[in-house]
Amino acid sequence: MTLQGKRAAIIRRGKMAAFFLALVFLLSCLSPIIANDKPLMIHYKQHWFFPIVKAYPETAFGGFFDTEADYKDDFIAQEITQQGWWLWPPVRFSYDTINYNVSFPSPPSGVNWLGVDDQGRDVLARILYGTQISLLFALGLSTSVAFLALCFGSWQGYYGGKVDLIGQRITEIWGAIPAIFIVMILSSLVRPGPWMLLMILSLLGWHHLAQQVRAEVLRIRQLDYVQAAIIAGISDQRIIFIHVLPNALVSLLSNLPFIFAGAFGALITLDFLGFGLPSGYPSLGELLAQGKNNLQAPWLGVTGCLYILMLVTCVVLMGEMAQELSAKRSSNIEQRGEGQHA
Repeated sequence: MTLQGKRAAIIRRGKMAAFFLALVFLLSCLSPIIANDKPLMIHYKQHWFFPIVKAYPETAFGGFFDTEADYKDDFIAQEITQQGWWLWPPVRFSYDTINYNVSFPSPPSGVNWLGVDDQGRDVLARILYGTQISLLFALGLSTSVAFLALCFGSWQGYYGGKVDLIGQRITEIWGAIPAIFIVMILSSLVRPGPWMLLMILSLLGWHHLAQQVRAEVLRIRQLDYVQAAIIAGISDQRIIFIHVLPNALVSLLSNLPFIFAGAFGALITLDFLGFGLPSGYPSLGELLAQGKNNLQAPWLGVTGCLYILMLVTCVVLMGEMAQELSAKRSSNIEQRGEGQHA
């Protein structure tokens, strides 16, 4: 296969992976409609009800109590089906719904398609809800890390000299801090929520990417058209935003999928060790931990491992595509910049 053919194959695989990952993310965002322990809509006595949007008391469906209706109760179900109809999601369990009709854990069945974990919760529902949290967390962490790395790396690489020297020492010291252990220590003192966990990992994870941005900015600063702009007396801000940052952003975006994969894996690792999200949150890492603790239920570990491997593979294929596209775009930007100052 020729070089052009290999590049076309990489881009084609990346597009397929991006489409699949976007589809998975869309399904995870629709998880309250796909997996829920409440009907999507109810038509009862010529009235419409939407339980996934609003909580209704049991008295609204012929019950005797003012508490929220339990739609899996035989009396409520019989009352609604006799005097109306209802529409259920494909999966009749939410991420925290306990199925008391089976043993814990329970293998896949027609009711629980991927089985039940050791606390009686539907595995498929927890995967759907957990995917949404994990992908949004990884996206937020990648964005914040990229912003910090871009600011520090470009500032350090453009001005050089003492600024670069001091920045290098700060980066070396900051890079020696073990992020996972810091999170574990903080988690033992106070249980961090998603936002606190995101902030901690962002502050401790920007230095590696900042070094790549610094190296790219140092290379760009030595190009002829940038040196010509400096000699012409153009302000540093204009040079940075017009000539330096476009090239640095191309390099940054090519590494962003791999940063995303690392952020995705960091949350799963912390949840697996028990130092991640608070209990009650649907978590892919917790599913792996349950698979480790319940070797007699292999469907838990196998399902979690295969699903996470599939998502990470898609992200890596997208990263390869981004590197191919960024290399081409970086060459075009440099040629355009040289043409402007020819």
